[in-house]
Amino acid sequence: MKSPGGSMFPYYYKGGEIHCLKYGSKYHNEESLFKLMEQEQEFIFNINRKLKIWVDFYKTTITDKVLQEFINHLQRINDRIDKISIVGLTGFNVWRIKRKIKKSGINLIISFYKDPEDAKTWLIHDR
Repeated sequence: MKSPGGSMFPYYYKGGEIHCLKYGSKYHNEESLFKLMEQEQEFIFNINRKLKIWVDFYKTTITDKVLQEFINHLQRINDRIDKISIVGLTGFNVWRIKRKIKKSGINLIISFYKDPEDAKTWLIHDR
């Protein structure tokens, strides 16, 4: 089965199972990104279990609006997240998103990576 972003679900990686959220390559197209977030949210709710989630933001511009919508998205799917790794953000955007997450009160096991393989490997290993 494929998720709305086009990833295989479940995506098997090194003996573990990951859900990939492909929010990358949206460049400045916020409308397309927000629509995809909404579709992925419905997909995740239909899975009805906690997921290890890998988020790709490569080649997507992180505006204040995108950042806030992503935080809102995380709040809505929070109960379905076991842990989450994010790739494709600049150091400045990692700092911005960490700050927003802290202010929002979201309590997630979250990590940020430059290398997608490191991010996926971290997800499948026990805490």
